[in-house]
Amino acid sequence: MKMVIAIIQPWRLEYVKEALYAAEVKLMTVSEVLGHGRQDGAPEIYRGQKETGNLLRKIRLEIAVNEAFVEPTIAAIQKGAKTGEVGDGKIFVYELAEVVRIRTGERGGKAIG
Repeated sequence: MKMVIAIIQPWRLEYVKEALYAAEVKLMTVSEVLGHGRQDGAPEIYRGQKETGNLLRKIRLEIAVNEAFVEPTIAAIQKGAKTGEVGDGKIFVYELAEVVRIRTGERGGKAIG
């Protein structure tokens, strides 16, 4: 079991969701976050407004997957998020020690879905 975390541009979220759904990855948590990478907060355009300052709006996706879905999940995020420009984002993959579905008490891969 793995946790895939991606930081992407806000305006690419719908493209990433479409690519994930096509890869049969439908369970995700989405958060709005602030941050910057190597570009040190270079100005960006978000919803027609120029964003300045060194913390930029980003989207954080958290997706728990079983081993068979790790590479398809990564590929889908890359497909949907990539523009070829600085600030496209990052993908992090972590080991999950345990997952428990609260409603049923299922554990491990069965709890992910």
